[in-house]
Amino acid sequence: MSLREMIADERSELLEFLQTLSAEQWEVPSLCEGWRVRDVVAHLCWDNISIRRYLLVGARYRSPDRVNQHYVDAAKDVTTAELLDDLASTVDGGWISRVTPAGVLADLVVHHQDIRRPLDAPRTVDAARLRHTLDKPNRFAHPRRFMAGLRFTATDLDWSTGDGPEVSGCGEALALAIVGRGSVLGELAGEGVAVLADRMGAG
Repeated sequence: MSLREMIADERSELLEFLQTLSAEQWEVPSLCEGWRVRDVVAHLCWDNISIRRYLLVGARYRSPDRVNQHYVDAAKDVTTAELLDDLASTVDGGWISRVTPAGVLADLVVHHQDIRRPLDAPRTVDAARLRHTLDKPNRFAHPRRFMAGLRFTATDLDWSTGDGPEVSGCGEALALAIVGRGSVLGELAGEGVAVLADRMGAG
């Protein structure tokens, strides 16, 4: 299965889940600091943005984080029904998915869990998508900051990477840990967990 097909499947699964949420659940804080569930969904609609508009906003803010926040802020008055429609229109992908499919898939998988975990709605992440997310985490989430000098080992997949004190746990928890989600630290084991926690400011 191609990366673009996996992106479409991941978006479709997320969309199906979002359609079950109550108005209150859309307002629940996600694992992304400062973002509610609805804010994460607004962020995930970026494949609707034209190249010209994206470049203009990028030139203005000169930081991926600030660009992301700009689009989240711009959607603050958008209804959840409109957000669902916007996300649905991205299922087959836009120019961002065509240009950087590896980063898009990893970003989607992590943000899907950013939404589900605070809502106590676990799922089994597709193994191929999870392995991709572990192998090629979204570089804009600064994974090297958290992974340097540590060995990460999945307990439910034949996957490991790095050298140094070990951090072990299920693949999903590792995928979140290597992009800085401190809420999963309690699910991890090994001598490297303390180092990881310190890097996250949770030590």
